[in-house]
Amino acid sequence: MLKLAIKSLANRKTSALLTVIAIAVSVALLLAVERVKEQVQANFANTVSGTDLIVGPRSGDVQLLLASVFHIGALNNSMSWQSYERLSQNRQVEWSVPISLGDSVSGMPVVATTAGYFQHFKYANQQPLKLQHGEWFNHSEQAVLGADAAEKLDFRVGDQLIIAHGTGGISFSQHSGHPIDVVGVLKRTGTPVDQSIYVDLKTLEDIHGGETASEAEEHAHEHTGHDEHADHHHPTSAISAALVGLKSRQMALFMQRDINTADGEPLTALMPGQTLQQLWKTLRVFEQALNGISAIVVIIGLLGMLTILLASLRERSREMAVLRAVGAGPGTLFTLLVTEAVLLTIIATASGLALLYILQISLAGVIQQQTGLLFALQWPTAAEWWRMLFVVVAGFLMSLVPAWRAYRQSLADGLTVKV
Repeated sequence: MLKLAIKSLANRKTSALLTVIAIAVSVALLLAVERVKEQVQANFANTVSGTDLIVGPRSGDVQLLLASVFHIGALNNSMSWQSYERLSQNRQVEWSVPISLGDSVSGMPVVATTAGYFQHFKYANQQPLKLQHGEWFNHSEQAVLGADAAEKLDFRVGDQLIIAHGTGGISFSQHSGHPIDVVGVLKRTGTPVDQSIYVDLKTLEDIHGGETASEAEEHAHEHTGHDEHADHHHPTSAISAALVGLKSRQMALFMQRDINTADGEPLTALMPGQTLQQLWKTLRVFEQALNGISAIVVIIGLLGMLTILLASLRERSREMAVLRAVGAGPGTLFTLLVTEAVLLTIIATASGLALLYILQISLAGVIQQQTGLLFALQWPTAAEWWRMLFVVVAGFLMSLVPAWRAYRQSLADGLTVKV
């Protein structure tokens, strides 16, 4: 029966090919939604590891996480240095690292921090940051670049860069009087670290401390990431957030509650993993909408196959009559049409999976360059296998309609071998 179905499809190769293409494209879309969701979640989950709390000015947890770690959006307020010092001196805190945001270089975010950032910040499964070239910054007016930032800006160790106010490609003014030496380039991590430029907090103190009064006032209105840094050892400015590691991870929930409810400056403390789950719950309605649209596209593709099979029944009446004449019963014709449809669906589903891999390989570099997301090649996940099974089962169910119609027609046409 399988050989007969293959020969029958080969005889109608044009319509069969069009059907396979339509279903394959819809299957690729259905699988792409699931793969993008899983890869984005994996990339986000790998971005920060080993940081127990992120503390910043009073804001929403998701907003603080996106701004401080993923450099998406901005914070409307800042955290005073006095609050950071009190936090770092807490007996439960093992280490803390301040970060200050709000500047950029040709759209690449500048992260002002301390040398402790490179020691304590981890990504993926506790992977430390490593240098590809050069060395870590050890004093002001030096910068370490992420892999993508160095590539896009075409900077190498020994070059100089100019920091500008503003983020996201919108620069209000250039600090042309304070060129920064590139002293190191980080190895690629597949996280927002690759898109960032790291400088010492003292660098921003020097830059902002050298502004005129009018420039300082203008800068204060542009963003709150950092004001004038008058003294390196006792900064008077604010920071954007602080990454915190605790002596005991079990104390994270208690520390979070204490910081969020403490008197004095209003602060927000969040646990990265918990906040990511909150983010996915927020985005679940969009995920469901995309899944629904993808499923509709698949159904439309299968309906196209159903239409072609039904339309071909009249054209194939002679073929059916010949099969009946050589002894094929109604059940044989029923099985033949079901086999053809299922075979088409399986071929189309496999083609859709292959199309997904082709698109992923060809677009991975562009996606990483534009978004910083690393889409790794992998075998289909359990969810993807279930989606492909859904397509095959749906194709089988739809094949029953033309198969049943052929079965009824073969009973009614009276064509039997008479002795």
